[in-house]
Amino acid sequence: MVLAVLVIAFVWVSQIYADVLWYSQLGFVEVFVTENLSRIGLFAAAFLIMGICVYFSLRVAYRSRPIYAPDSAVQDNLNRYQAQLEPIRRLLMLGIPVVLAAFAGTAAASQWQPVLLFFNQEPFGEVDPEFGLDIAFYVFTLPFLTFLIGFLISVVIISAIAGILTHYLYGGIRLEEKGLFTSKAARVHIAILAALFLLLQGVNYWLDRYATLTGTGGRWDGALYTDVNAVIPTKAILAAAAIIVAVLFIVSAVIGRWRLPIIGTAMLIIVAILAGGVYPWVIQRFQVVPSEFSREEPFIERNIDLTRAAYGLDEVEVSAYNPTDIPEPGALDEDGETTANIRLLDPNLVSDAFSQLQQFRQYYQFPETLNVDRYEIDGEVEDTVIAVRELNTAGVPDGWINEHVLYTHGYGIVAAAGSTTEPDGRPTFIQSGIPSTGSLGDESTYEPRIYFGEESPLYSVVGAPEGANPIEIDRPQSEESDQQSRSTFQGSGGPDVGNIFNRLVYALKFQSTDLLLSDQVNSESQIFYDRDPVERVEKVAPYLTLDGNSYPAIVDGRVKWIIDGYTTTADYPYSTQQELQSATQDSLTAEGLATTLPPEQVNYIRNAVKATVDAYDGSVDLYAWDEEDPILKAWQNIYPSSLQPYSAMSADLMAHVRYPEDLFKVQRELLARYHVTETEPFYSNNEAWSVPNDPTLEGEAISVPQPPYYLSLQMPEQEGASFSLTTPFIPFVPAGQEARNVLYGFLAADGDAGTGEDGVKADTYGTLRLLDSSGQDSAVGPGQAANLFNSDTTVSQELNLLRQGASEVISGNLLTLPIGGGVAYVQPVYVQSSGDSSFPVLRRVLVSFGEEVGFAPTLAEALDQVFGGDSGAVTGDSENVGETPVDPAAPPVEGEPTEGEPTEEPTAPATGGTDDPAADLRAALEDANTAIQEGQDALADGDFAAYGEAQDRLSDALARALEAEERQSGAAPAGE
Repeated sequence: MVLAVLVIAFVWVSQIYADVLWYSQLGFVEVFVTENLSRIGLFAAAFLIMGICVYFSLRVAYRSRPIYAPDSAVQDNLNRYQAQLEPIRRLLMLGIPVVLAAFAGTAAASQWQPVLLFFNQEPFGEVDPEFGLDIAFYVFTLPFLTFLIGFLISVVIISAIAGILTHYLYGGIRLEEKGLFTSKAARVHIAILAALFLLLQGVNYWLDRYATLTGTGGRWDGALYTDVNAVIPTKAILAAAAIIVAVLFIVSAVIGRWRLPIIGTAMLIIVAILAGGVYPWVIQRFQVVPSEFSREEPFIERNIDLTRAAYGLDEVEVSAYNPTDIPEPGALDEDGETTANIRLLDPNLVSDAFSQLQQFRQYYQFPETLNVDRYEIDGEVEDTVIAVRELNTAGVPDGWINEHVLYTHGYGIVAAAGSTTEPDGRPTFIQSGIPSTGSLGDESTYEPRIYFGEESPLYSVVGAPEGANPIEIDRPQSEESDQQSRSTFQGSGGPDVGNIFNRLVYALKFQSTDLLLSDQVNSESQIFYDRDPVERVEKVAPYLTLDGNSYPAIVDGRVKWIIDGYTTTADYPYSTQQELQSATQDSLTAEGLATTLPPEQVNYIRNAVKATVDAYDGSVDLYAWDEEDPILKAWQNIYPSSLQPYSAMSADLMAHVRYPEDLFKVQRELLARYHVTETEPFYSNNEAWSVPNDPTLEGEAISVPQPPYYLSLQMPEQEGASFSLTTPFIPFVPAGQEARNVLYGFLAADGDAGTGEDGVKADTYGTLRLLDSSGQDSAVGPGQAANLFNSDTTVSQELNLLRQGASEVISGNLLTLPIGGGVAYVQPVYVQSSGDSSFPVLRRVLVSFGEEVGFAPTLAEALDQVFGGDSGAVTGDSENVGETPVDPAAPPVEGEPTEGEPTEEPTAPATGGTDDPAADLRAALEDANTAIQEGQDALADGDFAAYGEAQDRLSDALARALEAEERQSGAAPAGE
């Protein structure tokens, strides 16, 4: 028994020691110590208070038991129970308080954050409009007092129950012929506990007055007319009444009569029912309902103002926008900075292309959803789609050494231009290959090894003595080579397991005897675990709610994961509460391509922290991004050494932070209603908006909001383009009614923080710019644009041809762009064959402006189609206009002139085929699918000549299919 206890104790202590090693190595041991000491302190305090009070109540009831109790059937039964309990009475007298105290201590320990915030609070500098108290009272003080009073009430109630049961068991309370008998000791005991309960309840009633300002029970959040004029006054009355009844209980303990406290308690219950329920209902029904707006108007105004302040919406720059729906030639002359960066590469669709073209080995992988960033390429800042080539543990050979010692890290950044592709539809890579090369650097300028990432192994053992032969699989020596380079991790990235004790600790943690016994673990070994960037930040900053998406960037010669952290509360007065999970849902989260925030209710949020995790050594840096946030200031008081000022951020890091996506989703959800600042239209809800459903989920059973998109965009009246997060709005329509998919608003959040200087944040970062086009009521919305695409004859014919075959046509992200004095919509169209090694290839670009639709191989051509032959736009894919998808180094395709040969004028293709157009159509579609599959296989093999030939066969097959379909439907052949 003793040995078992010692083993359990050692395992428990070893886990704590492992955590200490982990936090110490990262430099955040302060976080671990502070949190755990706070939990221990609260547990101990609650344990002692509950345990002592319950024990004292039991003890008093037992020691004051009557010496003699009259015989009765009930008393005889109780006597038998006493006899049965007597052998273990002492154990129960101690055990019951200990068990109850343990539960109380556990519950109290979970409240460590509100307690620490109370003792380290910072003022908001703003007061509530009802009581004139600083907002800090509601955010920091009220939650603590509510917890404290609630805990003390539970102590009194449990102590009273324990005492009453003991009095009853030992005859201090019993039923007699005359009625209920209560001994003097029991009466005093119960009266004192009842008085304590009522005193605490009186304080609770008083605090409830303030809690009405954060209430959510009305049509709008906060204290409304009935709350201010009925609920708050009655809470004060109830508080006074509870204190009076508490005094009556004390008096009864002295005079020995229950009549006064019983009458007082009955009156208190009646007052609680009348004042707490009936009176507010009467006020609401007969004063508010007949004249709701006039009664509620000042409180609606409070809700509007404080909600906008709590969610950072009080400084939105609103501009009226009256978009034209007539595309004029040259209309995009002034929008060059926007059109040059219109993103054609959809980060949610091109993961397969990255995998097929850049994975190279089965033990590498790319995430299902890639990220969007911007980099300076040849002196120009360009939007890029970027990903990390991470280790794929499923592709690693089985065995402990392979899984934990040899295959330890991924390799390299892969990035592609966002605004263009290769002529054949493949991504245009600006950083690629093994070894990593490109416009973003090479092994001499940045560290490409990825030990810490979203898909890293559970744990790895790395490191070796100086001069030892490297054993870790570093990377292939080249893309084609079967030979592997070897490396050894240099630096500090995890706890030391070079000594036998630490190895034993981690062998227990990971339940691995190999970790303890393997000769691959040496004196310089370190162990890497908890390697997901979000997980690491969660552990060192437990007070933050973290954005669902961490994204990589090359910063100062390292790959850094950047994570946005939020401070939140649900206790901001008059602010409307939002559930974070529902507010951050969109089509990407519905399809499992992104994650939502946790299901937490909040009514205040700030992007208070920017965090980085080094992909090589796992080091974590936390930067106080919103240094004016009182909640963050309070946490800085608690953890004075864990956060750095944002002035410590390098210029390179500043250039890659962006406006956080989940915060933007929460804000757009609120702004759909709270763009209205006048009380009357807000009350009627006639001017409310909503986020449109994603029209790319065509034919799907779910209707979920369109995700926001990152774009380098120049808004009307903005001096230059900025990397922004954008979303459109359409009119709000109540459930059950048909949506009106016209564009009412367009929101862009400025995400450019860099100024080129270390530690200097751009003044425009975080600016929310809202275009309000609701006055026009005719601008095409995203859903209408999608309908225009689908109903256009030219578009539908070609897309239907591909859909009838084995190939899949995939619609990319539908981008909304306020350009050319109106609103343009751009959507890339991908084609993917049915083969296992296939991937989506950009084939066409759809553009709409007003009622006009363009559909062409390039964005430049599609814009020109819409804008009368010359849009005036500068696009990223302009160089692809007129290009054929043949590798320049490949031999010319039969019938194609070689360099220097005269070019003949093209002629219209002759109609041909058999007398059965349906058979011709099937044959052409089969040829098209075969060509697509052969092209994908050629790309996967790096055979660009074969790929070009396959594309020519595809073009020929599509032309034959179109001609056959026209013959089948009786339409005139193309070109007539």
